[in-house]
Amino acid sequence: MIDSWAPLRRPVFRMLWLAVLAGNVGTWMQTVGAQWQVVHEPNAATWVSLVQAVTTLPVLLFALPSGALADTLDRRRLLLGVQIGLFGVGAALAALTALDRMPPALLLVFTFLLGAGQALTLPSWQALIPEVVPHDELPAASALGAVNTNLARSAGPAVGGLLVAHAGPAAVFALNALSFAVFALVLLLWRRPPRTPTAHPEHFGSALRAGGRFVRYSPVIRRILGRVLLFVLPGSAIWGLLPVIAREELGLGASGYGVLLAALGVGAIIGALLMPRARVLFSTDQMIAGTGLVYGAALLVIALVPHPVAVTSVLVGAGLAWMMLVSRMNAALQLLLPNWVRARALAIYQLFFAGGQAVGALLWGQVAEAFGLTETFGTAAAVMLAGALSVRLLPVHTHEERDQSPAVFWAEPHLMLQPHLDDGPILVSARYRVPAENAEVFAAGMHELRWSRQRTGATQWGLFRDGADPAVFVEVYLVPTWEEHLRQHEGRLTGEDERAEEKLVALAEGPPTVTHLLPDNSD
Repeated sequence: MIDSWAPLRRPVFRMLWLAVLAGNVGTWMQTVGAQWQVVHEPNAATWVSLVQAVTTLPVLLFALPSGALADTLDRRRLLLGVQIGLFGVGAALAALTALDRMPPALLLVFTFLLGAGQALTLPSWQALIPEVVPHDELPAASALGAVNTNLARSAGPAVGGLLVAHAGPAAVFALNALSFAVFALVLLLWRRPPRTPTAHPEHFGSALRAGGRFVRYSPVIRRILGRVLLFVLPGSAIWGLLPVIAREELGLGASGYGVLLAALGVGAIIGALLMPRARVLFSTDQMIAGTGLVYGAALLVIALVPHPVAVTSVLVGAGLAWMMLVSRMNAALQLLLPNWVRARALAIYQLFFAGGQAVGALLWGQVAEAFGLTETFGTAAAVMLAGALSVRLLPVHTHEERDQSPAVFWAEPHLMLQPHLDDGPILVSARYRVPAENAEVFAAGMHELRWSRQRTGATQWGLFRDGADPAVFVEVYLVPTWEEHLRQHEGRLTGEDERAEEKLVALAEGPPTVTHLLPDNSD
């Protein structure tokens, strides 16, 4: 078993990991500073939840575009430009706050801009991980990426709370700006090996569509996204309303709020330490159920036992459960993604993760205003526990052992008519002759292969039999353009796809006869 900390012994990964940690810690410090800045305003619960929502809302708007950019542009240069921009925004926020020129509405604008920068940062960073560690260390590196995010989410607010208490929000905002400068400096020092340019660079619009199509036709990824949403929606009640719990229910000031956040951080660190062993001992579905039950119990205690000691204690368990669930889902996703679409799929994951937090923060803030904190946390607990128990009916089955490395095994098409790259749609057909005793198994296998065709470019797919010769099966699928079909030939397929096709060919009487029908542009 690979050492869980092995990727940190690699200088490039370690340098980037620490830089991302500094940026993430600064971001969460900024969130705490912004929340505490508005906690004394009228309707504090609404303002606090709005800060949390506006921090994560940009992911809903920019996640998929940022993933497409990260898959089509140089990821290092993209990250560098974003960090320089974030430094400027953060510095302006700190200066205006220090001058007492930061009303709540303007604070939300700055918070949104910082959230937009994070939306552009996360897909690029996570997609870089397979470039700087060997494949056998990818699970550990993926887990460390989740550890990074969740440690920052726990430690950043804790440090931010202490700094707010002793130096005020402006100092927190200034340190956040400094964290972006540190990240930019590390990126400047890193000399990324030049990438071999692809034969047909993707256009932004088609890259967006391809990323959405890949996730749509990947059942296991959809199940992971659903599980993340079922956990994050009720779980965001703690993150969004903890300042109000600290002030109104527990009677704590900024220092006490920092202690509560530190408890979450301690739980996250414990979860990180336990994660490698838990990965061996428990299946993915068992981990989903266990973490949901622990987090749901924490929500119940917050609702029913508003005492500082009790709440602080259960927040350790909540931090542990949050870390383990999110880390497990993130690692599973990294192992399932081929490199050509990695950033886009991770961006969609971030959309579900941060979007669930944004929607949850707004929802629980409004519920708290209307019904009170006890009812809010009791409802969130019920939703969390129901989601945990539903895993028996809706298991995930991640299939992480599948080979997602690129595989180029289709024969190069030889055509008398040479289409333009933009020509389309292209109708591809594959004609098989299958013995009668293999027909049922073959048909079932072809319907499974459908997912591969549509993940990699097909917009429509069908399987037909020849009425005059039942041994003949014809697979047909439609691809938007010739360029998109060439991408299927040149690297979108994986080792798992190759094995699936080899099994189908073994059931038939030989390889299929493939034809490419082009649009008639004669008129």
